[in-house]
Formats: sequence, structure tokens, C-alpha cells
Amino acid sequence: MRKLSFLGWPIITGVLIAIILLQFFPQLLSPPVTTVEIRETQLSTHVPGKSGPVSYAEAVEKAAPAVVNIYTRTLIEQKRHHVIKDPLFKKFYELGDMPQRERIQSSLGSGVILNAHGYIITNNHVIAGADSIVIVLKDGREAPAEIIGTDPETDLAILKTNMDNLPSVTLSPSDSLLVGDVVLAIGNPFGVGQTVTMGIVSATGRNSLGLNTYEDFLQTDAAINPGNSGGALVDAHGNLIGINSAIFSKSGGSQGIGFAIPSNLAKKVMTDLITQGRVVRGWMGVEIQELTANLAESFGLQEMSGLIVAGIYRDGPAHKAGLQPGDIMLSLNGKPVEGRRSMIGIADFTPGEPLEVEYLREGKQFTAKVTVGERPLTRPSS
Repeated sequence: MRKLSFLGWPIITGVLIAIILLQFFPQLLSPPVTTVEIRETQLSTHVPGKSGPVSYAEAVEKAAPAVVNIYTRTLIEQKRHHVIKDPLFKKFYELGDMPQRERIQSSLGSGVILNAHGYIITNNHVIAGADSIVIVLKDGREAPAEIIGTDPETDLAILKTNMDNLPSVTLSPSDSLLVGDVVLAIGNPFGVGQTVTMGIVSATGRNSLGLNTYEDFLQTDAAINPGNSGGALVDAHGNLIGINSAIFSKSGGSQGIGFAIPSNLAKKVMTDLITQGRVVRGWMGVEIQELTANLAESFGLQEMSGLIVAGIYRDGPAHKAGLQPGDIMLSLNGKPVEGRRSMIGIADFTPGEPLEVEYLREGKQFTAKVTVGERPLTRPSS
């Protein structure tokens, strides 16, 4: 008994110390979690009772320091000649010993610093295939940057630099924008240096342009030119509401039709790439076809609302819920299906969430309970 009592006091003391430590340091039991710091504002982009300020200098002063120039270099191996006709030349260079000719291709674009930790968002096509990336700040500082992650399906990429005292931008929700709101595009067009142009939101929710897999573009007439890709589209208060991505042009320059990826989508992609290394998207496992007047008539529909299920992925969420090719989806969680944009919205669902689908089959209306899955990285068989 004496031996047991001798061992008891150290054990009790150790347990008490552990309890005290956990009271003051609960994180000792929790695994490390990667967090993404983003400054956001709920400030309305609209100024009631005013047609617009005389100057946007304050907005530019707030946002411009966080917009960087991006320079990439890509080493390209040029094809060498495999046929050597001169026997004297062949004497010195056997086929495997031919000198390799190389050239360096440079390109430029823009990016936006999202937080003081050095995370930068830009377009994927700006840095795709680059062997080296250098960012240059508005104050003249420059540093190398590494790729943290890319998402070709939205044409977004996240870079990181280890510079100190970095400025950053404040995000504003893009779903509060209205057609006619004033916006400013900030970037490095044609490599002339940081440039600001002004316009308005010309349209929202642009899709089916054939640019990306997931399209929900803001359209603007603010001048966007080559080199502006990856730059900032900000509101009249200097808050980021989009990432400039593409233009419609027959000349190669701005013709007043530019497209930006909205900040809401950019925020999700950035957060997923930093915390998980990939973008997690909800998935139903269907291929869809939009209704036309002729198709609606053939199905006996009075209105052209809904989407036709053109294909089902085997063992996918929709297949397990009982949907079949030829079904017409009418609503998702009670919201009417309005073209392809409704299906793009499924990507925002968290895998495992329930989704109620109302659909027509042979003129009768049914409801299916679909458990949203995670969109696979490779295309599954249908």
C-alpha cells in the first residue's frame, strides 16, 4: 500500500497540471487550422441622392497600392534538326549531342494582394506554364512569387510572396451590384505601368460565353486591355468587386465590353485553394440541355422554363436519387430553374447537403431528394 500511495501523488499532480494547462491553452487538443484573413465590408456601393462624386481619387488611393504588376518568364525549347546532311558537321556532333536551342518568352499581367500575409489573386492564364514569376508593387518594390494553387475552371490562381509591409484590398459583396454602378479597373495594360479606367457595370451574371467552365461574369465598359488580366475591378469606394479577366474585341484592344470574375466567386476559390489545395464544388452528376421553343412544344410545355436532363453519370448523386435522361428539372430547393446559371449555383453547395429537385417526367411532376456530391477532378463515365 505504501508503494501505491507513493505513486499516487505524482499521478494526481500530473492530472491537475494537465487540466490547468487545457483551461488556459485549449488549442493543445485541437489540430492546426489554416485560416484565411480577408478584409470585407458590407458598405453599400450605392450613394442615395447623389449622381456621383466629382473625383474617385480616394477610391484609387485606397485600392491601387494593392494592385501589382506580374511578370512571368517561360523557357521554350526550340525544335532542333534531326537530319544532318553534312558529314563533316556530323563528325563533331552526333545526333544526341546536338546543342539545344532555347529562348525565353516573357509576358505580363496584373494581380491583387488579398491580405498582409502576401496572398495574391490573378488569372490562371497569366501565370500558366511560367518558369518564374515576379511581382512589382506600385511603390516600386519587387519580389519573386510562388504558385499556391490554380483553378482553370474559373481562370483564377493564387500566388504568394514573402515581402513585408504589404498593402491589401478590401472585398465587397458582388451580389449587391446593380447595372449602372460606377466601377474602376486598375491594372498594367500593355506594360505601360499602373493605369486606372472608369466605367459602369453593364450587366451581371454573364455566362455561356465559352471562356470558362464556371461563368458568372460582371460585364463593364471600363477599358480593359492586354496586361489588365488579373487586375482589380473596384467600386466607387475602392473595394474589390471583381477580377478583370477577358474582353470582347475584334481589334485586340478595348471596345467597351470587358468581363470580370465577381468577388464572391473569387473569395471561395481563394479560400479553398489556400486551405485545401483544391476548389471543393457541389455536384449533381447530370448533363443538361436548355429548352428551346421547339423542344418545349415537343414536351407539351406552355413555358420555356426548366432544363432537360440530357445525361446522367452512373452512380452519381442524381442517378442515386432516381433522375433519368429526358426529365425536365423545374426547380432546385424551391427556386425556379433559370437556364445554366442555376446549375452553376450547385457548385456553391457543400458536398453532403440535401437538394430537392422538382422535375417533369412524361407530363407528370415529381420530387427527388438529391444528396449533393463533390465534383470529381476527372470526368467520370456516364
